Amino acid sequence: MTAEEKKELKLTAVKVREGILTATHGAKSGHPGGSLSAADMFTYLYFKEMRIDPKNPKWEDRDRFVLSKGHTAPGLYSALALRGYFPVDDLKNLRHTDSYLQGHPNMNTVPGIDMSTGSLGQGLSTAAGMAKGAKYLKKDVNVYSIVGDGELAEGQIWEATMFAAHYKLDNLCIIVDKNGLQIDGWTKDVMNTDPVDEKFKSFGCDVICIDGHDFDDIEKGLEKFHANHGSGKPTCIIMSTTKGKGVSYMENQAGWHGKAPNDDEYKQGMDELAAARKAIEEA
Repeated sequence: MTAEEKKELKLTAVKVREGILTATHGAKSGHPGGSLSAADMFTYLYFKEMRIDPKNPKWEDRDRFVLSKGHTAPGLYSALALRGYFPVDDLKNLRHTDSYLQGHPNMNTVPGIDMSTGSLGQGLSTAAGMAKGAKYLKKDVNVYSIVGDGELAEGQIWEATMFAAHYKLDNLCIIVDKNGLQIDGWTKDVMNTDPVDEKFKSFGCDVICIDGHDFDDIEKGLEKFHANHGSGKPTCIIMSTTKGKGVSYMENQAGWHGKAPNDDEYKQGMDELAAARKAIEEA
């Protein structure tokens, strides 16, 4: 990608993070930590990678995205709003009683959501089903799914991966957000799933490990996915990330898995993101 494209992606990622803070602050609840860790991937997928049309969210030949770790909906909603699926101003209504933006993605109420998710482990199975359906119909459709590293303790993740490999779903891209933390603490202490790369390889995936906050690395991972088309192997991108990335007091803190910023914390976070935007613009 060009330097200008990368700069634009970085600026958009800052806006996605601002949307995450605005949404969770407005809700007084939600999951900012894992939303922030995946913000750069959300940005790349929706602003560069996927074949989609915000004006026609149900376009039959669109690429599909499934957020398997559905609790990080604030990050997905923020990207969707910025991409033009619904007004950005609606983010502040997250989780309100009369809002269509509930705590987990709902395909029946939110434009751009391809699958309702929230029960951990199930999202990847539905993504694999979509990829199988596209193959059966001979459709040139790619399916992307972001999975949490804590979610890897769910057996259904491995059943879905085994299914994907067996049916040669090389149109499926599994993206693991490996931020090392889950609701109860460090993933390695709660349920150690390492070595994650070797496990996905043994289940039949082509695996690449990247820095999930580096757009060059993200591009490299998705180029590998496209290069794998025709190989019969699903791709697994394992991205090393920082939980709460971009907001200093949230970074690497398990307590921010599912807690909203108060007024002072919101201001501090937005000020930090404004400073980050200024630094990018002046670079």
